[in-house]
Amino acid sequence: MAPEDTAEARATRRDWIGLGVLAAGLSMIVVDGTIVGVALPVIITDLDMDLTDAQWVNSIYSVVFAALLLTAGRLGDRLGRRTMFIAGVVVFLIGSLLAAVAGSATALIAARLVQGIGGAFVLPTTLSSVNATFRGRDRVVAFAVWGAVISGMAAVGPLLGGWLTTYFTWPWIFVVNIPIGIAVLLGALLAVRNTRATITVPGLDVDGLLLSAIGFGGVIFALIEGQSLGWWTPIAEFTIFGWTWPPDAPVSVVPVAGAIGVIALVLFVVWERHRAVGSHRSAILDLTLFRVPTFSWGNVTALTVAIGEFGLLLVLPLFLVNALGLSTMGAGLVLAAMALGAFASGAAARHLAVALGATRVVILGLALEVVGVAIVAVFVSATVSPWLLAVLLAVYGAGLGLASAQLTGTVLADIPTEKSGEGSATQSTVRQLGSALGSAVLGAVLSVSLAHTLTDRLDTVPGVPPQAEEQLVTATRDSAGGTISGLREQGDTGSLGPAGPEVTSALSEGFGDATRISLFAASGFLAIGLVSATALHVRARREDSAAG
Repeated sequence: MAPEDTAEARATRRDWIGLGVLAAGLSMIVVDGTIVGVALPVIITDLDMDLTDAQWVNSIYSVVFAALLLTAGRLGDRLGRRTMFIAGVVVFLIGSLLAAVAGSATALIAARLVQGIGGAFVLPTTLSSVNATFRGRDRVVAFAVWGAVISGMAAVGPLLGGWLTTYFTWPWIFVVNIPIGIAVLLGALLAVRNTRATITVPGLDVDGLLLSAIGFGGVIFALIEGQSLGWWTPIAEFTIFGWTWPPDAPVSVVPVAGAIGVIALVLFVVWERHRAVGSHRSAILDLTLFRVPTFSWGNVTALTVAIGEFGLLLVLPLFLVNALGLSTMGAGLVLAAMALGAFASGAAARHLAVALGATRVVILGLALEVVGVAIVAVFVSATVSPWLLAVLLAVYGAGLGLASAQLTGTVLADIPTEKSGEGSATQSTVRQLGSALGSAVLGAVLSVSLAHTLTDRLDTVPGVPPQAEEQLVTATRDSAGGTISGLREQGDTGSLGPAGPEVTSALSEGFGDATRISLFAASGFLAIGLVSATALHVRARREDSAAG
């Protein structure tokens, strides 16, 4: 490398301070993606929500993220990445205020939607700014910081949520964003460079935005609402904007919405190809990026891993609080073990990458994640020690830190700088789509499993009439386990009388059984990601050999 190239590769003090500001903004939106999970049992009770509402509170944030990230990344390239970062933080803070004052499930879901819009502009601009600002060894360090923030702060969210919910009230999980966001805004104005790409093709791809939003929204809607509205035959009425899909319709709205989503995504791909190749106009998704093998395999890995990781963060807090009987703070402490493992391994990931190579570190991390979640699933029960779960989750967290810290840099390593906005936005979209799918798929697995496991456990309790058993199963599923906590507080003085404790125990074990099934499903998705990461490693070695 020539001396002038070496000089050009070195980052300035302002660049590193700017990285800290970007990391703080990223931390805020990543934490908000996971902080809600541990508080959900309390929110469900306070706002009289059911499991479907809870899934939407978790998923709508990621759905909007996935729908807007591509456009947000493209706008950042055009208008300036710092400009879009600041705009995103402002919108995110507005959504946080709306969430803090929400008095119903609908209001909270709407507020989360606004947060998602803001977050969609923040996340891709942080990554594309890092990719455009840093070079050489500095870029490796900067990507490691970005990846460590993604993995570590995602794991910190449950602990912070448990602490705020226990010692204050659940709205504080949103209020805490306000002072952090204001500090981030000031730091961005002072230290973050307003980089942008040189774009010569004309036009903004509005049609592509609409098709991607309809596509992602339709698919996620079908996955979340299938259990409550009927996967094929309608079992409940669906109303939106004054229009009603009746329960006596020949088919449920769920497969219709799912089909519309799939068709819209297919049309989105066709349209993006036409925009870029046929009409030579600006497209929000550059499909030529997927000709880069490391980019393609890396995104497959990111998608499947996110499904497993974020599905786990929906299911585990419900189990810890409702079935195991922990407080929200106690659940947060158990889940904080993931953060400890992630931070410890994330700090070591860069050194391991030097010794083993980045793709090998990703494989090692995912192997630890698969093993960690599978072992947690084996030991899950209504009587398991929380300390044992914490230790096992630390193993999972160590894998999370290794994989996340190196996967980001690996996926974008072969993407040209002028394509960094599109590349980072695409990767972020894939990850957010995976997180939305994780909440939807694992939530559906949990709900379907509860119908069987709760019934099987209650069948072993003598003296419970079939009608009462059915009511208990339905109430426990709809409340995402909240009914168990209420029965536990009543003891033998409730409506069930002396049978109350035994019924509570049966419901707790049934919830534990369903959680085990859900965790095995999460481990399966992580295993698919491990296979994909192995393919990524093979292709990366071929690229290196060809280059050599």
